[in-house]
Amino acid sequence: MPPSQPLRVAVVGAGAFGRNHLRVYRELEQAGEPVVLGAVVDRDPAVAGEAAAKFGVPGFATIEACLAAGPLDAASVCVPTVHHASAAEPLLAAGLDLLIEKPLAASLADADYILELARKHGRIVQAGHLERFNPAVMAARQQLCRPMFFESHRLSVFTPRSLDVDVVLDLMIHDLDVVLSLVASPVREVRAVGLPVLSNKVDIANVRLEFENGCVANFTASRVSTERVRKLRFFQPHQYLSLDFARQDLLMIDVTAAAGMDPAQLAALAQMVSQHPSAGLSLKKISVEQGEPLRLEIASFLGAVRARATPVVSGEDGRAALALALEINRAIAAHAERIGL
Repeated sequence: MPPSQPLRVAVVGAGAFGRNHLRVYRELEQAGEPVVLGAVVDRDPAVAGEAAAKFGVPGFATIEACLAAGPLDAASVCVPTVHHASAAEPLLAAGLDLLIEKPLAASLADADYILELARKHGRIVQAGHLERFNPAVMAARQQLCRPMFFESHRLSVFTPRSLDVDVVLDLMIHDLDVVLSLVASPVREVRAVGLPVLSNKVDIANVRLEFENGCVANFTASRVSTERVRKLRFFQPHQYLSLDFARQDLLMIDVTAAAGMDPAQLAALAQMVSQHPSAGLSLKKISVEQGEPLRLEIASFLGAVRARATPVVSGEDGRAALALALEINRAIAAHAERIGL
């Protein structure tokens, strides 16, 4: 596609996520990017009408009506997870490339169906794991050197949003996807425990993963917390890195200098540490260029569409995160049954 030719996009689902996609597409359009926000779809006519009026685009109650109204190049799918496959089917068949909000689907069968349709119609599917585009994550990726231990905390206050899925598929899946991409090794063992608290699905969960390469990762996710926490810490030889998703900052503690010391030097360092705990440690705040992850994600998606390239977060990546999340849920259910919960 010629670089100057605008991509015509629609947003399917005008709830909280969909409205943010609408906003970002319009901001990119107003900033002069070659993209045109062309339509919004929501099965609730009032919601579709409100979004259509706010963004000055046609609103439709069905995907079929939207497709019949005029040509489109791509779409964001922001409907509830259980409807992802049924929404993707007519869009892919009509030749649209898709950015599908996480999780990719409600089941592996649905995820496989979406990917099969994408291959059949020669379309691009990007999974909406926007934390991959968090500037702090992108900065951390540049510092990787055989990470061996991860500790993740993603805590949120309770809201009625996304109660169609449990906390693993709602919140933890962000961190599962990020860690899978950083470790790049198959998962060997899953241990998990979780409980429903304020809904009829698991609202708080703790997970321990061990990878084939020996890396271990602990995850805690809660949507019944009194505070909001979005942090990931990891260790690798001679380094400790602490990442804050919300603040978009990255701190690195480096002990490389101590690694090259002879026994006498190490003894001297030990004496210094006994007097000053931070002796021998190099604390460095890594430079992180701030940016809105959703805007970076959508811009990356549009770039992949225009170049006909594999997205940074492919549909297969989305399936892998979903498969791991579902395996964790099975482990949680098995633990609950074993202890009689």
